[in-house]
Amino acid sequence: MEYAPGFSSIAALLADAGRASMVWALMDGSARPAGELALLAGLSPSSASAHLAKLVEGGLLAQQRHGRNRYYRLAGPEVGQLVEALASAALAAQPRQARAIPASRGTPQPMREARTCYDHLAGELAVGVFARMCAANWLSEEGGALTLTASGEQGLQALGIDLQLVGRQRRQRLCACPDWSERRPHLGGALGAALLNLCEGEGWLRRSKDSRALQVSPQGRRAIMAIAAP
Repeated sequence: MEYAPGFSSIAALLADAGRASMVWALMDGSARPAGELALLAGLSPSSASAHLAKLVEGGLLAQQRHGRNRYYRLAGPEVGQLVEALASAALAAQPRQARAIPASRGTPQPMREARTCYDHLAGELAVGVFARMCAANWLSEEGGALTLTASGEQGLQALGIDLQLVGRQRRQRLCACPDWSERRPHLGGALGAALLNLCEGEGWLRRSKDSRALQVSPQGRRAIMAIAAP
């Protein structure tokens, strides 16, 4: 039977804890030297060098030279998307527990604060917006289904979101999307995408070139934290 070529080799590369740690450290779009990645992954310099060579050969990392130093970064945005998808799948596969799961402290800070999740907003700011929307009764959950209340419609329209346009899209209107770094939900679906578009249109958020991390302006941070605030 035919299968996707290279799928198993990529899985094998990321199955090693040391290599996975080094890839994870580069999720913010940065380029880091081998020595720094070795320290972050808890590896010896020689072991880290061997693992990095495999990651470059496997197409997950790219190598850059700056003088005598070699720096490593993700080979492309597709690699970041792959790692994020695996992180989300790992979170979804965990058994449901009564106690809250702590946030991932190993996530690079720019990725933790704000990033894209497909076409909507994720990270600390997004999780905060979702929690405030629920507390302010903008969102209601019944039987596992999330709905937008009349108060929520008024609040979002006041922000400048066109709910008629959101409703015309052939996709799920809204959902609670699990956030792999914060371990709590953020707003997904067409409404989540509209919220991200609003933040970008207002200049509160700006996309990064080589990462899903979003640059947050001081004004944008204040504005986003004010959404659905009491």
